[in-house]
Amino acid sequence: MLQYIIQRLLLMVITLVAVSLVSFVIIELPPGDYVTSYAATLASSGDSVDQARLDSLRKQFGLDLPIYQRYFKWSWDILHGDFGYSFVWNKPVSELIWERIGLTFVISVSALMITWILGFIIGVFSAVRQYSFGDYLFTTFSFIGLGIPDFLLALVLLWIGFRYFGTNVGGLFSREYQAAAWSFAKFVDLLKHLWVPLIVLGVGGTAGLIRIMRANLLDELRKPYVETARAKGVSETRLLLRYPVRIALNPFISTAGWALPGLINGATIISVVLSLPTAGPLLLNALLAQDMYLAASFILILSALTVIGTLISDILLAWLDPRIRYQ
Repeated sequence: MLQYIIQRLLLMVITLVAVSLVSFVIIELPPGDYVTSYAATLASSGDSVDQARLDSLRKQFGLDLPIYQRYFKWSWDILHGDFGYSFVWNKPVSELIWERIGLTFVISVSALMITWILGFIIGVFSAVRQYSFGDYLFTTFSFIGLGIPDFLLALVLLWIGFRYFGTNVGGLFSREYQAAAWSFAKFVDLLKHLWVPLIVLGVGGTAGLIRIMRANLLDELRKPYVETARAKGVSETRLLLRYPVRIALNPFISTAGWALPGLINGATIISVVLSLPTAGPLLLNALLAQDMYLAASFILILSALTVIGTLISDILLAWLDPRIRYQ
């Protein structure tokens, strides 16, 4: 087991180095840079473009250096906790990232817990009570949940809130609390707005996990070892929890590698539709504006979380099913 973990750690370090290089190069591939975008914005608004000013900005931001020098400088600074400087926001990247990560983490963790708990409980129920009224009901919900796009559900909830309740359910805070310092009243206001993104983010994920859990558990319940255990007098509850459910949980564990970066990134489209102050829209705007240090830092963090999540999945799967570590 220790050797298995060490191998995964070494692969994780190599992967992160490769991802940092590839992400930095890809962001540099589009023609021009932030100063070029800035000049185009000035020109489109009718303002004069001073070439000396543009050259000064390019030198100030280090954009006059070769790409390999910028990459090594950025990588070295990251090792010391400095992710660079955001051209658009005129702030250190680390300050911008940590501003958004807290709220993103709250929303995503809440949605993830609801998704896993409901997906597990309903999936087991549907498999054990196959073809019952409850099974048909939850199966119908699963198909509807998988078929409705998240952004469409968000728009419907926004319309319902405005049409029938006369309020805007978008965002995470009421107008009077948006710029206010944290207090108990602001926390209560957050809870009042939190249910909308939780529903939007949870419906599709819950529906998918219900289908996965139901299908895997039904497959395990039909295997010979289950019939043998029943013939030996093992109670149904003990049999169900000890073997079939444990094996059917593998997809839940294996998706941790995808879920962890989602805790920070969130659903970008949903965040834009609901006006959520999360990390996703910030990354999108950074890519559009060619704010390379902000965009590359976000991509690196998301990639690191993906690799860490995959490592956690590998370790948990190896513990849950010892056969995996030998394959």
